[in-house]
Amino acid sequence: MGELILVPTPIQDDLPLETIARELLLSEALNEQVILLVEEHKIARQRWLRWGLPREAIEKFILYNEHTQEKLVADIIKEIRAGKKAYLLSDCGLPAFCDPGQLLVEACHKQRIKVTATPFPNSISLALALSGFSHATFVFSGFIPVKEPERGEWMKRELKRSETLIWMETPYRLKKLLEELSKQNSPREICLACDLGAKDEFIIRGSVDSVLKAIGEKEKREFVLVIAPK
Repeated sequence: MGELILVPTPIQDDLPLETIARELLLSEALNEQVILLVEEHKIARQRWLRWGLPREAIEKFILYNEHTQEKLVADIIKEIRAGKKAYLLSDCGLPAFCDPGQLLVEACHKQRIKVTATPFPNSISLALALSGFSHATFVFSGFIPVKEPERGEWMKRELKRSETLIWMETPYRLKKLLEELSKQNSPREICLACDLGAKDEFIIRGSVDSVLKAIGEKEKREFVLVIAPK
C-alpha cells in the first residue's frame, strides 16, 4: 500500500519550496513508483524549474483539478493501493484546503490509505486538509471549556452546528474528550490528527468509538480534532 502526500507550496512565486518538501521531490520525483499530481501544467512547470527540481519529471505530471478530479480519483486510488506514492501539489498554498484535493483525501481515508503532508506551519488548516471532510464552510471553535457544566453545554451547542468543526484540547485530556463526545451519541465522523509533522504523526478518521478504540497508548499527544459536517 502506498500513500498520499500533500505538498504545500509558497503563495508567492519568488519564494523557495520548503526544504523537506524539496529534498523529497529531488530524491523521489523520477522514481517509477511515484505519481506527481499538479493543478495546472504551465504554472507547475514554471515553479518546478524555479525550485531546481528535475526537468525530466515534468513529463510525469498528471493534471488533477476541478475539471479532472471526478475522472481520476478511482485510477489514482488504484495506483496507490498497488504501492505507489502520490504527491499532490496545488498551484500555490495547501492542497486539499478549499481545493479539489479534498475529494482525493476523502477517497484515501475510505480505502484506509495513509494521508500525510510535508511541513506546514498552521496545524488547524493542515488538520482540516488532511481530514478529507468537506469544508466549504467550517468553524474553528478553539479550546473546549475545562469545567462543568459549561463544558458539557458547550459541546452540545457546538454539535448542533451543521458546519465542519475544529476543536482543540490539551494532550492529557484527549481520551476524556473522546469519551465525552461518545456519550453525545453524535453520528458524525471525526478525524483525529496527532503530532502533525512529527515522526510519530498519527491521523485516523472514523466514528468516535472506533477512534477511541484505536488511540491505545497514543492518548497523550498534541492533537487537533476535526468533526465532519452534518
